[in-house]
Amino acid sequence: MTPLGAKLRALREARGISLKEMAAALSVSSAYLSALEHGKRGTPTSFLLHRIIAFFNIIWDEAEELQRLAEISDPKVTIDTGGLNPEATELTNRLRDNIDRLEPEDLRFLRDELVRRSGPKR
Repeated sequence: MTPLGAKLRALREARGISLKEMAAALSVSSAYLSALEHGKRGTPTSFLLHRIIAFFNIIWDEAEELQRLAEISDPKVTIDTGGLNPEATELTNRLRDNIDRLEPEDLRFLRDELVRRSGPKR
């Protein structure tokens, strides 16, 4: 599940809205919406994201948060380390090979450390 998928599910469940109801309101298939929530689809288009924001009738900070989550929710990331330090290539490859073995607290630590060093947006 992606950060966006988790947020969409939480919003939906908090309002008592079924996946099928939300999909119908957005004119997308429930299969697509389920795949989006589970991180099996890429980030939605900005048009669909705006429709989701309108569907939940959220504004300001919560709408910005949903947009930020969409930006960091691409489940199929490609990283080009050409021209970077050898350590960058090694880290990228080790992460690729081992990310499924890391515990949630390890993932949070790595994420938080990267955010701390580079800022929340990159």
